[in-house]
This record gives sequence, C-alpha cells and structure tokens, in this order.
Amino acid sequence: MSEPAANPAATSFPAPTIALPLGLDILRTYSGALICLEILFGGLVWILVASSNVPVPLLQGWVMFVSVTSFILSSSYLLLFITGLADRIQTDWNFMDVFYHFLALLFYFAAFVLEAATTAANGGIAVRPATNSTVVCMSRPSGNVFTFLDRRQYSINVVATIFSLVVTLLYGCSMIMGFKRWRK
Repeated sequence: MSEPAANPAATSFPAPTIALPLGLDILRTYSGALICLEILFGGLVWILVASSNVPVPLLQGWVMFVSVTSFILSSSYLLLFITGLADRIQTDWNFMDVFYHFLALLFYFAAFVLEAATTAANGGIAVRPATNSTVVCMSRPSGNVFTFLDRRQYSINVVATIFSLVVTLLYGCSMIMGFKRWRK
C-alpha cells in the first residue's frame, strides 16, 4: 500500500517570514515604537483636522481619509503582531511591512502637502469684525486662491500641518527600517 498523496494546498505556501517579535515584545523594538507613534500622531492629525470644522472640504477631505484609514490600518497591523496572529497568516511580513509603510508614506505626504496648502492659502488675511456684526473687513489676499479661516481654524491647521509632517517622517523611518529587514 502506498502513502496518501500530500495535500498540495497545504504544501504550496512557505512558512511566514517575520523578523519582528510577536506578542508584547514588539513594543520593545524600534519598529514597534514607531508604529505606536504613527498611531498617536496620526490620531492627533485626525482630531485636529476634524476640530477645525473642515473649512476646505475638497482639500481636507483627503487629509481626513488618509489619517482615519492609516490610524485604523496601523492599529490593526500592530494588533496582528501583539496577538500573534501574524504567525498564522502565510505571507512575507517583511515585504508587507515595506509595502504598507511605502503606501502610507505616499498618502501621508500628499495629505501633508494638501494640509499645508490649505493653511498657506489663508495668505495672512487679516479678518476683523466691524462694528456691525454682519460685516467683516478683510485685507486683499495675495494670489489667486485663498481660504477664509478664522484665527482658531488657522492655528489648528498649522498644528495639523506640523503633525502630518511628523507622521510622514515616522512612516518614512518605518519604511527604511522595514526595507533593511526585508533585504536581510
């Protein structure tokens, strides 16, 4: 009697390639700390843009989409490693790490540029309420495109621009570290 043939579906996938530790040990690595910072500062970008009441929805809609999506995906990615489920999914996690952080870097860079454009388009407009509350006096803006932001919205958008740059740099550092792990 011969042995039963091996199931080709069970033998066609290689073992998962993971260079990062599983469980809470991932939080002790630089990559785990960077992912936590990406989640923290990405959440701040989300909160800041939402708290400015999104005065320019055409530009800031993309910023909101990127910040919310990246927040959810980074949290899910970190939870896969903390719970150990990454060991059960048969894939090259080192490549997935580089690929995810590259896409997040591209999207967040675009979000940073759009948020900076929204903030810069204010153009230093001085908005002063006149004696009559229904009339607003403003100086002539420089350039063809300008946004009408009050002082609070302008300040919030400046901080959101800075944090979106920080998150962009964090995703860039994570991508470089992931690329080094992938090439080993």
